[in-house]
Amino acid sequence: MTSRDGFLSGVSKMALLTKFRNLVLVTVLFAGSFQFSVFSVKANSFEDGLAALHKGDYKTALDLWKPLADAGDSHAQYNLGLMYENGLGVTQDYTQAVRWTKLAAEQGDPEGQYNLGLMFQNGIGVAPDIHEALKWFSLAADQGSDFAQNILGVMYVSGQGVQQDFKIAAKWFGLASQSGNSKAQNNLGRLYETGNGVNQDFDAAFSQYKLAAVQGNTMAQINLGSLYESGKGVKKDNLIALMWWDIAASNSKNANTSALRDALAKKMTEEQILQANSKSYECISSNYKKCD
Repeated sequence: MTSRDGFLSGVSKMALLTKFRNLVLVTVLFAGSFQFSVFSVKANSFEDGLAALHKGDYKTALDLWKPLADAGDSHAQYNLGLMYENGLGVTQDYTQAVRWTKLAAEQGDPEGQYNLGLMFQNGIGVAPDIHEALKWFSLAADQGSDFAQNILGVMYVSGQGVQQDFKIAAKWFGLASQSGNSKAQNNLGRLYETGNGVNQDFDAAFSQYKLAAVQGNTMAQINLGSLYESGKGVKKDNLIALMWWDIAASNSKNANTSALRDALAKKMTEEQILQANSKSYECISSNYKKCD
């Protein structure tokens, strides 16, 4: 089987706009109209800020969220942290980013806790401190943050800030996988494939890789292709292996991935290569719904 890369940490953040916190409105009985009207104004200000953000009017978003953040709204504090971190509507200021993110995190906001963990891990606005990072990742993970759960798994695999423990890593990857986190699904697949922290199970590895691959996870697509190439956990099928490696190569533009694809293609007939190319197109154009 062709050698492949290691575990995906998910340190690179999701698309920026999707990280901004949306205010979840919950039906509550209020004692009087004054409390309800204050809540409505607060909600409207927050939603107006989101609308401005998505229009690219970052200054208006900032102006709407700042009073809410000053009043202790953790969602607004988290969003202000992102704006200072990325220089949206303000001069980029990592110190202010840490300040607002920490205020949200200290109120128990799981996304704020995860982001604060990243700041300590990567030394953004603070001195790098892997133990502080571990603390905030753990708090977020305990609240169900699949990003934090995955990154904890990676830390236990690598022994970063903790004693290496593949069983604990498998636990965190498993929780994040259940939430649909494609990096965790790929990482859990690697544990099943190698038998680290779990009983070696190629069928389970195949299942996890497939879940991640159809979400567009390039590393999982490479790993899934390798199982098809070797016939572990699935019937050997070089045509499907070539399809997945072709898709991965087109997604990653990575020379190593292209080399995997090209090496396998040299073992196949021109007709088989054309079939694999056709399957690649069908898989991608169907949004990964027709990939078998």
